[in-house]
Amino acid sequence: MSELPPDLPGLCTVVTHLRAELGRAERALSTAEEREALAARRRPLPEPPAWLLERGIGAGRIPVRVHAGDCWDTLTTGCETEPFD
Repeated sequence: MSELPPDLPGLCTVVTHLRAELGRAERALSTAEEREALAARRRPLPEPPAWLLERGIGAGRIPVRVHAGDCWDTLTTGCETEPFD
């Protein structure tokens, strides 16, 4: 690790330089995050699974219904489903 200057003006210079570098790094990070978010919005949505298995409540959680992968009922009721083949 490098030594810091012992005098006040030297320390102020180091702090000013580091703040400027931090600003540059934060701007670069923001730009990269925006670029990644844009790329994620452009990616196509994955295909829904062919079938969904709805499980009941309780300890055993037995299957209670089978839904087609794009079934509207699984989206609106909030039931817990899992894909299966």
